[in-house]
Amino acid sequence: MIRPCILFTLFFSFYMSADALYEFESLEDEKRFYNLIKEVRCPKCTSGSLASSNAPVSEDLKQKIIELIKKGKTDKEIKDFLTSRFGNDVLYNPGFNQNTYFLWFAPVLFLIMGLMMFVIRKNK
Repeated sequence: MIRPCILFTLFFSFYMSADALYEFESLEDEKRFYNLIKEVRCPKCTSGSLASSNAPVSEDLKQKIIELIKKGKTDKEIKDFLTSRFGNDVLYNPGFNQNTYFLWFAPVLFLIMGLMMFVIRKNK
């Protein structure tokens, strides 16, 4: 049987570790941070967001995002910083520019090609 003092220690150690990991000046900054880390991919993880990653590089990026938020940078400025450092692949929803045309138009092109192949095979 677990002794009460061990149970007490386990409960309070869990409670203390559940504190907020990051300190923010306002609730709005905290919301911005958590929204941003959901929209940004971890550079090390192939498909995970910063929110779901504990990789050292993602922890560093989280700290950098907090620093940029505290400096008063907008979400667009933060995303521009991240894309300049890691490329357009770091964002789940990359902007529409000449470097990302293929990302935006490729699904439509593949759908048209698939439909054309279907029509051609059906007519044979």
